[in-house]
Amino acid sequence: MDTELLNLGSEALRKAALNQDAKNYVLSNPTLFQTLKKAANRYIGGETLEETVRKVQAENRRSFKCSIEFMGENTKTEEEANSARDEFVQICREIKKQNLNSTVSLDLSHIGLNISKELCLDNLSTICREAKKANTEVLISAEGHEQTDAVLDSYKAAAKSHKNLGITLQAYLYRTKDDFKEIVKESGRIRIVKGAFETPQGLSIPRGDELDSVYLEYVDQLLYQNHTCSIATHDDNIQQEAKKIIQKYTSSKEIYEFESLFGIRNEQLVRLQDEGYPAKIYFVYGKEWYLYLCNRIAEYPLNIFQAIKDIVE
Repeated sequence: MDTELLNLGSEALRKAALNQDAKNYVLSNPTLFQTLKKAANRYIGGETLEETVRKVQAENRRSFKCSIEFMGENTKTEEEANSARDEFVQICREIKKQNLNSTVSLDLSHIGLNISKELCLDNLSTICREAKKANTEVLISAEGHEQTDAVLDSYKAAAKSHKNLGITLQAYLYRTKDDFKEIVKESGRIRIVKGAFETPQGLSIPRGDELDSVYLEYVDQLLYQNHTCSIATHDDNIQQEAKKIIQKYTSSKEIYEFESLFGIRNEQLVRLQDEGYPAKIYFVYGKEWYLYLCNRIAEYPLNIFQAIKDIVE
């Protein structure tokens, strides 16, 4: 297999994901939207919360914990940010009403971070309070490297008032080594991901053995400190190595969980669950699936053939 060619394909897809003009064109063209959505359906809960709740209920019946996120980022107006906030509040209410075993995930830029920090924190507090009524967590998702300072600062500010709030850290960023030392002081769940966004040269560790080793070191530190965490990866080798770390440090299934995105190598998650490890499936829904679809295929560019198959069938 030509690794260089796959890497070029992955890089191109990540750039396509960030192309706002391409995204706007897809979302405004009904024919193209419906065509590409056939490929997106493999990875999303649906366009509506109602569709996604049905899938979450099905996974709950199979004893999987879930996470629900309303897709979107970089809102430009206060009205858009507040509308997104209201949707997340509705997710919390559905979790309580339907007694779902699910957490809530969100991008801070979706609820106003790029408009003002105050608006974002107000909206985040509203969502956290509603999630507390449902006895569940809110997990802040990772965003591009240029957002990292604002995202982490907002988390640290909000975590003082909301103990049901957690954060995602990206192992591939060199800066995470320092960020980790501060974030681990907070009690909220830390979700470790490799990192999926395009970065300028020198800011992130390339995919490979070094990144895998760094990722596992963060898992080791979290479990050693008995800190609640999510091991969010589709990499079977990392999952197997993480099992060894778990066995070394803890027997408590309340401390950690393995997590995978819906539609991506979920058979590995089934095996982990069968072995007795807590497992979680991450659902997203909405119409803002263009970036999400590009990033999912970029993670394994040969999935482009599956996408073509989904479109033509």
